[in-house]
Amino acid sequence: MNPSEQTPLPSMPAQPLTNAIVRVARLHRMIAGHLLRPLGLRLGQELVMMQLWERGPQSQTELVRVLGSDSATMTRTVRRLENAGFVRIRPSTTDKRATIVEATPASQSVRREVERIWAYLEESATGDLTSAEQADALAILQRIEDSLTRAAAPPA
Repeated sequence: MNPSEQTPLPSMPAQPLTNAIVRVARLHRMIAGHLLRPLGLRLGQELVMMQLWERGPQSQTELVRVLGSDSATMTRTVRRLENAGFVRIRPSTTDKRATIVEATPASQSVRREVERIWAYLEESATGDLTSAEQADALAILQRIEDSLTRAAAPPA
């Protein structure tokens, strides 16, 4: 889908930064989803796979924690990945309550393509920025993330 074909968000001049964050995130997700679909992956599943490829087998609980998900969503995601042949699920040998998730050898066939897609997304997002502007943008986004993380934390 062409971004110009999407219904635009209403203009909220009093919150221009929040509006811009929503628009950028929406476009990024749309492009990523479109590029991942031919690989048989849904948006977000590539994050699970990248974690498994990079760090090896992990408990489903650890994936929830690291990826900031919830248990129900992760369970659905892992099951879909298992049905697609990208992960294998097995009981933990050390904790009978835990489930271990590991990437299958078959998943390696899409790893390079997922990495290429993420490189393309990075280049698409930063292609017109100088190295200094990229560093500034990253620092500002980190500060915004830190502020939002504090706002989301339960009161002490």
